Amino acid sequence: MLDFNERRKVFITCKDRSVTYLEKEVRELGFVPESVQRTGIELIASMEDCMDLNLHLRTASHVLFEIKSFYLRHADDIYRRVKAITWEDYLDVDGYFSINSVADNESVTTPLIVNVKIKDAIVDRFREKFGRRPDSGSEFSGAVFQMFWKDTQATLYINTSGDTLAKHGYRKIPGKAPMMEDLAAATIYATEWNTRVPFINPMCGSGTLAIEAALMATKRFPGLYRSHYAFMSILGYDESAYQAKIKKLEAKIVEVPEVKIIASDISLQAISFAKENAMTAGVDHMIDFQVCDFAETEIPEKPRGVIMFNPEYGERLGEETELEQTYRRIGDFMKQKCAGYRGYIFTGNLELAKKVGLKASRRIEFWNGTIDCRLLKYDLYEGKRD
Repeated sequence: MLDFNERRKVFITCKDRSVTYLEKEVRELGFVPESVQRTGIELIASMEDCMDLNLHLRTASHVLFEIKSFYLRHADDIYRRVKAITWEDYLDVDGYFSINSVADNESVTTPLIVNVKIKDAIVDRFREKFGRRPDSGSEFSGAVFQMFWKDTQATLYINTSGDTLAKHGYRKIPGKAPMMEDLAAATIYATEWNTRVPFINPMCGSGTLAIEAALMATKRFPGLYRSHYAFMSILGYDESAYQAKIKKLEAKIVEVPEVKIIASDISLQAISFAKENAMTAGVDHMIDFQVCDFAETEIPEKPRGVIMFNPEYGERLGEETELEQTYRRIGDFMKQKCAGYRGYIFTGNLELAKKVGLKASRRIEFWNGTIDCRLLKYDLYEGKRD
């Protein structure tokens, strides 16, 4: 059985270009990174800590707890090296597990071969020791083990998360071309919104940005909206310790009625989806939803805050011409109605962004899936309000 207080290497993964925001979160939780890499952070922590990290992190993908790091030259050696590990310390003989791997070694002809060899090694060890074996499959509904293998260096981890942490559990209705929750959280962190001034999100779609802003302002963490993690299937897991952590999460919630969050969309259907999602997240009372053209969105005079757009990028043929006008109107609206605010446009189309007619003071890089995106910052100076 694994001691959940034993400290080992932990690697927290995130999307490329989001690690700055993940590091901020990790440090705020009181952890000190050993190293910060392009797509993740390494630190020393226990499984108990991993439970907390899973419950709190908004911009992470997975929290990985190291089992063993070893020299691995060829795919033929996987079975022998993996079988030598005491898997019965981690996994119940009557349990269920799945394998995930990322391999960069010339002996690997197909990625699945690595998963199959790891799975065979684990089940054969159990068969020899107990006369029976745990079930395995591709569903992340039990224990999840992960291998990273580059050249001759391999590391096996417990994937303590299971399904990705990028989804925050409240978005039952995704709507049209939604932004993933971890990305929405990272872009809000990038705006440096202080959670006390207005956050305005015209063209809000299914409401992810406004909802993430409300969750941040009230200190509601993702663990409140998810009931299953892979760490629950590791021997040594204590359900009462997990329940105590959930109680602590609930105790952290603060209501901030003075914070103004406004989300508007011209589509009644989009707003009804956004309201549903906000209700699931428990923050519908905090967001002022408005059905209107973005240019009619209410902009509070004081205090001045953040206004953020995530317009369409025009990925389909013939859309660009129509969107040029939209981007032009966004620029006009920010100039005329939003003086004193910090303006942001998140887009995957820099040609369209040129139509805004304002000079961006910052261009912050992100990936939205495979689309190379920018969060463009505009300083909207006083004196330009009608």
